[in-house]
Amino acid sequence: MESAFSHTILSFLLLLLLPLFSSATKFPSNDHIDLYSIASFPKLQAEKLISDLNLFPDDDINLAAHVVHDPSSETSKIVEKRFEFPSIRASSGPSVQDLGHHAGYYRLPHSKAARMFYLFFESRNNSNDPVVIWLTGGPGCSSELAVFYENGPFKIANNLSLVWNDYGWDKASNILFVDQPIGTGFSYTSDESDIRHDEEGVSNDLYDFLQAFFTQHPQYVKNEFYITGESYAGHYIPAIASRVHKGNKAKEGIHINFKGFAIGNGLTNPEIQYKAYPDYALNMGLIKKSDYENVSKLVPDCERSIKTCATSGGGGDACLISYSLCTNIFNRIMDIAGNGVNYYDIRMKCEGALCYDFSNMETFLDQKSVRDALGVGDINFVSCSSTVYDAMVNDWMRNLEVGIPALLEDGIKVLVYAGEYDLICNWLGNSRWVQAMQWSGQKKFNDSPTVPFQVDGAEAGQLKTYGPLSFLKVHNAGHMVPMDQPKAALEMLRSWMQGKLAMAERISPK
Repeated sequence: MESAFSHTILSFLLLLLLPLFSSATKFPSNDHIDLYSIASFPKLQAEKLISDLNLFPDDDINLAAHVVHDPSSETSKIVEKRFEFPSIRASSGPSVQDLGHHAGYYRLPHSKAARMFYLFFESRNNSNDPVVIWLTGGPGCSSELAVFYENGPFKIANNLSLVWNDYGWDKASNILFVDQPIGTGFSYTSDESDIRHDEEGVSNDLYDFLQAFFTQHPQYVKNEFYITGESYAGHYIPAIASRVHKGNKAKEGIHINFKGFAIGNGLTNPEIQYKAYPDYALNMGLIKKSDYENVSKLVPDCERSIKTCATSGGGGDACLISYSLCTNIFNRIMDIAGNGVNYYDIRMKCEGALCYDFSNMETFLDQKSVRDALGVGDINFVSCSSTVYDAMVNDWMRNLEVGIPALLEDGIKVLVYAGEYDLICNWLGNSRWVQAMQWSGQKKFNDSPTVPFQVDGAEAGQLKTYGPLSFLKVHNAGHMVPMDQPKAALEMLRSWMQGKLAMAERISPK
């Protein structure tokens, strides 16, 4: 009876919602409206976001059903190899032979058949530098996007050769890039029950991986450890931060020398951040005042639906409806803005459906020489998985800010940064949830002055900081700050880890 009633309500809500949905996401044409339309909305939205990056993975999730494993060899151990990418252009810096570049798979113990893929690049500066893990969002996009287009050691040239990135974060850290959740990138399973649907599953997998990584690399256990990432990693990062801190307190396994985490243009507190969309769009001239008033009428239903999703226990129809209602705010703004506005960087125009062209990554990683170097064999590469995105829909509207105050109180450093021209996870919404967060230093943080963040004597951003908490709005950057402002991003990371982020004067990263 309950199920039939909920489906009746959902059908009625669909009738109300369907006219509101943006033309940016097309529903299957039907002679009648049914539950399929609203249930398929997240995946259709994901497919559009993926194609806007000029990414066209062969599959919508990495289910390697053809891989047969010997049960007698099923151990939760890392299988890792040192590798060299082919076609690396020579430089005046260290040769790749002098550096430790590693690729590996980890058999997740709390799974039926999942293997998590990662890349590990030893520091170009000093082996005692902190260990940093980077998590790309989506949900469902590979961290190889960051490796080749943001803060990894290399950039991909048009001829598919690799050039050294002068501002790769391996110049200040020993850095891990992980393909997660399972089904993303080169991470795969042969059992669909391994697909994750919430932060508990995601954070436990990453914690298990980190325990195995430090067991495999005991020389790094003493190094400081930081968690970083962007976009939907605004959900992942607080969850894994809490999981690592909990493990340390409970003396589980290896003690991880966890010092802090940084969220870049993240989605962390949806209720506050979705409400900020109309304000940001108006302030940046994407919509007019009359448009603002109309779009703002969508906000109360979004806010109420987020609360309903939370009280439902994070599952069922309520969270799907919440995702649809709140996404409509963003889609309505995009419909009004029109003219190919790039929602990752509103200074730019999308050419047709193409907002960025990251296709060289897929082409590069499909080369046999590259696959042989990485040891991935014929495992598929899923650059961004619409199925993983869809699987996390009940997690989408969860507020992950709630676990951060306890970490601040225990002295864990937190940096939230955002490029000023990103719409989709804009700086205004991020600034608002940071200031609304209740912790012992809230008033002093909010009362603290906003000061220039300087690089080479020039203002590169606006910084607000108190105690372990910092918020940085980065100038002349969109959603992907390390891609748009690589020098400033590297200096941000280095100075933050060294506790010097609030210093007024900067010098250029070397």
